[in-house]
Amino acid sequence: MAEDESTSVGNGVSVQPPAQPELVEGMAHENPVVTDAGAGNSTAAPDPATATALARRLQHLSLSAQAIHADDFLNSHQSVAPPMHVSTTFRYSDDPDELRPWANINPNNPYDSHVYSRDSAPNTTRLEAVLTSILHGPSLTYSSGLSAFHALLVFLNPKRVAIGGGYHGCHGVIKVLSKLTGLQTVDLLDPDFDAALQPGDVVHVETPLNPTGEARDLAYYAGKAHAKGCYLTVDATFAPPPLLDPFRWGADAIMHSGTKYFGGHSDMLCGVLAVHPKHGGAWVRGLREERLVLGSVMGSFEGWLGVRSMRTLEVRVKKQSADAEKLVAWLEASRKEAGNVASEAVAEVRHASLQEAAKEGGWLAQQMPNGYGPVFAVYMKDPDFARRLPSKLTLFHHATSLGGVESLVEWRAMTDASVDKRLLRLSIGLEGFEDLRDDLAQGFEALRAERAAKASGAAVVGAGGANILGGV
Repeated sequence: MAEDESTSVGNGVSVQPPAQPELVEGMAHENPVVTDAGAGNSTAAPDPATATALARRLQHLSLSAQAIHADDFLNSHQSVAPPMHVSTTFRYSDDPDELRPWANINPNNPYDSHVYSRDSAPNTTRLEAVLTSILHGPSLTYSSGLSAFHALLVFLNPKRVAIGGGYHGCHGVIKVLSKLTGLQTVDLLDPDFDAALQPGDVVHVETPLNPTGEARDLAYYAGKAHAKGCYLTVDATFAPPPLLDPFRWGADAIMHSGTKYFGGHSDMLCGVLAVHPKHGGAWVRGLREERLVLGSVMGSFEGWLGVRSMRTLEVRVKKQSADAEKLVAWLEASRKEAGNVASEAVAEVRHASLQEAAKEGGWLAQQMPNGYGPVFAVYMKDPDFARRLPSKLTLFHHATSLGGVESLVEWRAMTDASVDKRLLRLSIGLEGFEDLRDDLAQGFEALRAERAAKASGAAVVGAGGANILGGV
C-alpha cells in the first residue's frame, strides 16, 4: 500500500486524501476519524491532530480512566452520557465550495464527521476510540466476532491458516472461504506446523481457549510465525483487558467477539479487530474500505450499548476472573476429596489457572499477570450428569455465550457437536464466589438425590412395585 499523505481541512484537523482501492473504484473515503497521517510509514509519529492520536492520548492512565474518557474528544453535545444516534445518513454542507467526495466535515466537531453509517456512525466511532486506547492499536468494530474474523482473512488473503481447536465458528469461516479461494488449514497442534507455511500466511491462536479456558504461549507462536514471514492473529475474547495484551507478545492483529466482555450484559452483538501500530493506518484503511462493501458494520444501537458497557469493563472483568479462579480451586479440591458430593460427579476441571505455566515464573504467569479469565470447563463423569446438572442450578442460567454480568453454564454439546459430551462450560458473572459456590454445591446434591431416586425406582420396579411414572 502506498504511503499516506494528509491534508488540512481547517481547525487543525488532518484527514486522508481520497483513496483509490482496487476493490471498488470510487467508494473509498477521506475521513478524519480513524486513520493517522503518515500511517503508511510504520515509523512515522502520529499527527497530534488526528483522531487516532487523540484516542491514544490517555494510555498513560488506568484502564478505567481510558474506558471512561478516551472518547471525550468526540463529544458534540453538553450531555454527560453519550447520546444515541440512529441516523443512517448525514447532511452534506450547504456550501457548494465545501463539497468534496467522501469528505463531510461536521462543523460542530470535525472528529465526529460521517457520510453514511455503513462506513461510520457516531456511536460506533466512539466505541472504536475507546477500543483503540485500551487495546493499544487502531481498532474497528464489526457486526459480530465471526464477521470480524472473516474480514481479517479477506484482508490478509492468506493461502494457509494454521489453527487448532478453539471456537468452532472460526473453523466454519475458514471452511466457507476455502470454497472461494482454496484457503488451506494447517494443524496448529502439530509441533512442526510451521514447516508448511509460506510468507503471508496466518497463524491464528485463540487464547484462552474456547471452551476450556486454557491458555497458549503467544511468544512461542509469534516466533514461529514471524520466522516464516507469516502474521500472528490472536483471538483474545476470553481475556480482554486488563487480563492480556497480545501485542506485547508479538501479535500482528487482535480479534474479539465484543459480544462477550466488551458488551458484558448479554444484549449486543459486536466484533472487534485491533491492528498493531507497526502496521498502522495502512491496514486499518484497507479493512475499513473492505468493511464498506462487505456490509459487516456494527449497528448504531449496539455501538451505543458498547460505549455504555466499556465504562465498567475493568471492574467487571477483574471480579469475574478472580471469582472464577476461586471456584476452579474449590472444584478441583472438592473433586479430589473422598466422599465430597462433587467428587461423585466431576471427573476433571480445566482452566488456565491450573496449568503448570501459571506458577510463578512460568510463561503464563507472565502473559496473564492480572488473572486467568472468567471461563472454565468441568468434565463430568457421565454425559448424563452434564446434561442434567444445569437444570439443578439457580444462579447459573443454562444458555450459550459468555461474558455477561450473569453467570452461565452450558452443556456444550447443545451448540458444538465436536466436543466431549461430558463437558460443561461455565462463564462466571458478578454474583459473587460464595453464592455461586453454594449454588453449585446444592446442584451436585440435587443431582445425587435424583440419581438415588432413579436407582430406588428401578429397584422397586425390579421387585414388582409401582414406579415413579405410575404403572407396575
